[in-house]
Amino acid sequence: MSSVPLSYKGHRYPVEIISHCVWLYFRFPLSYREVEDLMLERGVLVSHETVRRWCAKFGQAYANALRRRRPRPGDKWHLDEVFIKINGERKYLWRAVDQDGNVLDILVQNRRDKAAARRFFRRLLKRTGAVPRVVITDQLRSYGAAHREVMPSVEHRSHKGLNNRAENSHQPTRQRERAMKGFRSVCGVQRFLSAFSGISPHFRLRRHLMTAPDYRTEMTVRFAVWDQVTGATARPTAA
Repeated sequence: MSSVPLSYKGHRYPVEIISHCVWLYFRFPLSYREVEDLMLERGVLVSHETVRRWCAKFGQAYANALRRRRPRPGDKWHLDEVFIKINGERKYLWRAVDQDGNVLDILVQNRRDKAAARRFFRRLLKRTGAVPRVVITDQLRSYGAAHREVMPSVEHRSHKGLNNRAENSHQPTRQRERAMKGFRSVCGVQRFLSAFSGISPHFRLRRHLMTAPDYRTEMTVRFAVWDQVTGATARPTAA
């Protein structure tokens, strides 16, 4: 049974088409118009604006359902922040991942000072419902100041060379930023990345560490989970 709390009632297209379009958009660096073209090649007539509405309505629900199926986060958290341009203004994207590379949370903020770090720490603890054994950050002093206030009992390691896990996690976001020709609003970035960080990693395995048969088996499992959370029963086919 589907675990998505949203209803497909009133939609002209079946759930298999809707979920497939949402999957294409969040899994690959595609625009809404490119998703429209891919569906047209399969004989499915759907406008880019309809794809946009589906992604806005169902993307976050799918991401939340996938997150609920994940195991509890690891006890070693990597935190990092990078600047992004939104309408020409510099903002900062804060990200936390565990030792397995699972995205714990993301947050777009105007600054990267102590107050911003403290806010991210508190949001992270609330959303995960867990306390890590160790937190690893770069050498930004804001992390240390916020850490002493919010989670002083947690070990804090501050070293740029130890934080490659979080830095590598930014790469898919940078790829999407280029494909989307930049971001346009803070709310839009937060909304997109919240869904993107829940859906895209579900299909991004560390393929270089797996044999081809193991990779195909695991991807089959993950597609089955996707069908369960979206309520789809079959892959869409050409009309």
